[in-house]
Amino acid sequence: ANFSEQVVESFPSDISTGIYYGWACVGNGDVHKMVLSIGWNPFYKNTKKSVETHIIHTFKEDFYGEILSIVIIGYIRPEKNFDSLEVLISAIQEDIEEAKRQLDLPEHLKLKDDNFFHLPEGKIVNNH
Repeated sequence: ANFSEQVVESFPSDISTGIYYGWACVGNGDVHKMVLSIGWNPFYKNTKKSVETHIIHTFKEDFYGEILSIVIIGYIRPEKNFDSLEVLISAIQEDIEEAKRQLDLPEHLKLKDDNFFHLPEGKIVNNH
């Protein structure tokens, strides 16, 4: 799930590029583990900074247009380039496994139930 340019531009300008982990919720659905990439994705030679969320869950359908709420808990590694797509995919899998390990820690697990993820029905957030 990629955030729009408008959302990316609203992130703090001093946030380090790299791979993060945390919790994500689509709409008023369940809260799932996630890995987040912030940066320019050098392997794909992007010219605009992006924020891409990989929710560690298989959804039955697309959720385009839904509100995606995230809480960033920790940092895994800096952004870097890769020699091949296979090496990139391997690094992503390692990032996912590290996120799962970290998010199973009691101090991180308790944040899954934070009220932040429970929006009242019909509530408008940031004009969305």
